Amino acid sequence: MPVKTKKFDIAEHLNTTDDIRDFLNEVAATGDESDFIHALNTAARAMGMTEVAKKAGVTRASLYKSLSENGNPGFITISKVTKALGCRLNVA
Repeated sequence: MPVKTKKFDIAEHLNTTDDIRDFLNEVAATGDESDFIHALNTAARAMGMTEVAKKAGVTRASLYKSLSENGNPGFITISKVTKALGCRLNVA
């Protein structure tokens, strides 16, 4: 009998602001810019794209486009999304 598997989606496991913050910190420390944008997408899906878009002051469609695989969000968008997720950017 074949084993059924399900694609792992980290967004299903980011349940709190602390989870999201830890996830984004890890990606920022170990990944590159595209990894961080992908992580923002994952965190926004975990919280709810509609809610994040509203808090960030952008449309839901714009948020999806900016954080897509081919998206190229500007710094202001990244900053707004990060704040909407309950986090802030730091330089260390």
